[in-house]
Amino acid sequence: MIDLHKADGLWTVTLNRPDKANSLTRAMLVQLAETAEAARHDPPRALILTGAGKVFSAGADLDEARAGLATDPVWERLSGAMAALPCLTIAALNGTLAGGAMGMALACDLRLAVPGAKFFYPVMKLGFLPQPSDPARLAALIGPARAKMILMAGARIEAPEALAWGLVDRLAPPETLLAEARALTADACAASAAHVAGIKALIPAQG
Repeated sequence: MIDLHKADGLWTVTLNRPDKANSLTRAMLVQLAETAEAARHDPPRALILTGAGKVFSAGADLDEARAGLATDPVWERLSGAMAALPCLTIAALNGTLAGGAMGMALACDLRLAVPGAKFFYPVMKLGFLPQPSDPARLAALIGPARAKMILMAGARIEAPEALAWGLVDRLAPPETLLAEARALTADACAASAAHVAGIKALIPAQG
């Protein structure tokens, strides 16, 4: 349910459970974390994270969430591994991004989204705390008040507002989303892994 394609210094990681809105099981989260950890030790120059179908991810699989996945440390392991990558990372959000799935996108360097995407993180309503690193990364991108709107007031943010806030960096239609993400990786993929890592290390992390 996680597909990995490697070519010319670019890794493309795809959530491939479209019949379940790419809701994440623990096995999928472990596979994603292991992929990100492997990329740290054998780094590509760029990595794109995307989803199959019309939803990027609805968050945790509901059955597994009820069984404890919502508070499992694997979410933090994944976002930490993504944030630690020495390459350029791009979340190409092919649709709505919800719940704990937001963490891995917040940990990427750039976020592109389709115009119909929505963003929400209903931890207040569901009675869970967000994953530990997510609030700081979210506030670093959009400011504390807007982070509270999402995490505490349960706001659902549509793509144009997310772009205005800085939650996403660019909007692209579904048919060109991946092409636009790949275009942003071209310079990095033409460089050495050490050069990419060196430039990234000079830029302060988001949260």
